[in-house]
Amino acid sequence: MSAYAIEIRVTPRRGLLDPQGKAIQHALDSLGFAGVGEVRAGKLLVIELEADSPDEAAARATRMCEKLLANPVTEDFAIEVGRDAAQPEAAT
Repeated sequence: MSAYAIEIRVTPRRGLLDPQGKAIQHALDSLGFAGVGEVRAGKLLVIELEADSPDEAAARATRMCEKLLANPVTEDFAIEVGRDAAQPEAAT
């Protein structure tokens, strides 16, 4: 079993009211950042998850989102499975 770094991005569904995103959009405009279009504000969850494979880790993360981490009526989610979390990062 390996530990995988999972990133889950949860965002409001398009077409639904996003008051936080709208407030950010207006604030950016008032600060002089012209040309900013629609802003969608969500949340990023980073989870270390033990699994036998990246596919199993993704499947388990999907079930987590469906049961707790994302509201299926108002939010969408995207999952990215990173490399084995136990492996040291390569030097750059």
